[in-house]
Amino acid sequence: MDAAELVAVVRDELAPVERRLAEHRFLAGVEDGRVPLESLRAFAGEQRAIIASDRRSFEHLAQRFLQPPAGDFFRELAAGEVEALRLLEPFAAAVELGADYEPHAGCQAYPAYVAWLALNASPADVALAFLVNLESWGRSCARMRDALGPRYGSKAVAFFDFFAAPPAGFEERALALVASGELDSARRASRLLQAYELMFWDTLADALQ
Repeated sequence: MDAAELVAVVRDELAPVERRLAEHRFLAGVEDGRVPLESLRAFAGEQRAIIASDRRSFEHLAQRFLQPPAGDFFRELAAGEVEALRLLEPFAAAVELGADYEPHAGCQAYPAYVAWLALNASPADVALAFLVNLESWGRSCARMRDALGPRYGSKAVAFFDFFAAPPAGFEERALALVASGELDSARRASRLLQAYELMFWDTLADALQ
C-alpha cells in the first residue's frame, strides 16, 4: 500500500483510542468548568517538561538524518517546539505555575518514548507516528482553547491555538517520509505513541480523584 493508504489503515486501527480521547473525562471537565486550577497548572507543568524533551529529541533526529527531506522535517519540528514553549509561558503564568513543579511519570512516558524513537526509529516511523498523533492532539488543544479562552484570554490560550491545526504542508512532508519506511515498525510506533498520549490524559484525570 502507498503512504496515504497506510495512514488510513493506522487511523482505522487506532479508532478505539481516538474515541477514548474524544470522550476523555479530563477534556470534558475542562469544557464543563469542573477541572480545578491545580489541574490546569499540572497540565502546564507537564507540557513544559514534554516540550523541552521533544525539542531535544527532534534535534537529535535532525542530526541522525542530516539530508533532506528528513533533516529539514525534523529541524522544523524542533523549531515548532521552541515556539510552543514560548507560547506556553503566558498560560503557565495565568495558572500560576511555579518553577518547583514535579512531573508525573504517567505524563512523561510520552516524551520518554519520543526520545526512544529519536535514538532508534527510522524517519518513516517518526513521521507516521506524529502524523497520526498530532491530529488527535490538535483536536484536544482546540477544545481546551475554546473552553479556556473566555476565562484566560487569547494570549494565554495561544499555545492551544498553535497546536489546533498542523503547519501548512506538514502532512505532505510526513507522507513523503512514510513512503520510504517499513510498514510494521511504523505502525508499531504510531500505536505506542497514541497509547502514551492517552496515558498523559489519564494521568492528569486520575490526579483529580
